[in-house]
Amino acid sequence: MEKREILIDENTIKERIKELAEQINHDYEGKELTMICILKGAMYFFTDLSRELTVDTNVEIMKVSSYIGESSSGKVNVKLDLEKSIQGKDVLIVEDIVDSGRTIAFLLEYLKLKSPNSLRVCTFLDKRERREIDNITPDYIGFSVPNRFVIGYGLDLDNHYRNLKEIYCITDEKDQTLEEDRTAIQKQLRRK
Repeated sequence: MEKREILIDENTIKERIKELAEQINHDYEGKELTMICILKGAMYFFTDLSRELTVDTNVEIMKVSSYIGESSSGKVNVKLDLEKSIQGKDVLIVEDIVDSGRTIAFLLEYLKLKSPNSLRVCTFLDKRERREIDNITPDYIGFSVPNRFVIGYGLDLDNHYRNLKEIYCITDEKDQTLEEDRTAIQKQLRRK
């Protein structure tokens, strides 16, 4: 039977979001920012992050899909596109997780065709070990996480567990390296 164990607790998430917001506020000071929430996974992160921002923001949403259960299909489809033009705008894509890099690579190319002034990526989680597209590096990263299947805070398993306030790992049994991963994540927070 699979077990859930906390990888990142709620308070650590809140603290990191405030730090990210400070960085984004600094980088976009005096500018109007168009934030694009990538549904469904980024909705919790997007909401909490946007509430911490003081810069002038516009909100857009997109829905793209490439996952079936725990696996990526390898093909990205746009399920819901932007309502308004981003031509000449400073745009920040807000994503839940960047792992293989295929989805974010697709989004960057797709949105570049819409002629924004600038285009950056903010991801809640970055799973670098799984990267298949080498030149993908998010501009803002909440947490770098190990190659584990994670759920909670917007991330799902077959559309379940999004509502959890923490990030959990799915494990089959007691994992001895989980504490090492938690410690590494805490060290990231103190270094930023």
